[in-house]
Amino acid sequence: MKVILMEEMPGLGEPGQIVTVADGYARNFLLPRKRAIEASQANLKNLKHHQQAIGRKQARHAASARAVAERIGQISLQLSAKAGEGGRLYGSITSGDIAEALERDFSITVDRRKIELPNPIKVLGPHSAVVRLHRDAVATLSLEVLSAGGEPAPAEAEAPAASTVEEPPAAPSE
Repeated sequence: MKVILMEEMPGLGEPGQIVTVADGYARNFLLPRKRAIEASQANLKNLKHHQQAIGRKQARHAASARAVAERIGQISLQLSAKAGEGGRLYGSITSGDIAEALERDFSITVDRRKIELPNPIKVLGPHSAVVRLHRDAVATLSLEVLSAGGEPAPAEAEAPAASTVEEPPAAPSE
């Protein structure tokens, strides 16, 4: 089935482009979500108008994405997680955790799929993540992973700690 894309679809095409896709993909995914319209004769005649509308929509989206990317670039996000020996986390920090923290702390809504981590975050300390909001708007988010309660951070763990030896309770005498 031939469709006219209304928004950018990775691996498929740009807005306003006419592409051929499987019938089921068009009927069940693209058309109901308004990501494409059927390439009928009437829609092909109106393509020029659609391209202008798509261009205006893309320009608005790009402008707002650049503003959010600039704001994200100035943020230093602090996350806390349970850590064990040597500053290793019990689990990892995911892009979903980062998106949730941005929403909670700074009221910035970012889809977790737009946050790219080079490797899973599994240790305490400073890290960075790339946030791709739009093809023209990319920001680098700096984040610090801190220990939550339990074990101290590696720098704190190196300090000598006083050890106490507990004596076992005395057995009752008979």
